[in-house]
Amino acid sequence: MAMSEKVKIVLLKRKMTVTALAELLGTTRSNLSNKLSRDNLSEKELQEIAEALNCDLDMNFTLRDTGEKV
Repeated sequence: MAMSEKVKIVLLKRKMTVTALAELLGTTRSNLSNKLSRDNLSEKELQEIAEALNCDLDMNFTLRDTGEKV
């Protein structure tokens, strides 16, 4: 699942709009919407979104053959 999809799911769970999130992040709704639609979010932006949504961000690679997370 793309990170932008995960952000949208958390927004629904938090009963928050993209506009409200954009305001918390100090950006415009259109800028955030564009980034979400292109799934073009940097790790720093994802961390800022997680903080704004009161979430922990866990990003990792999982080796397919062993299941080991890196």
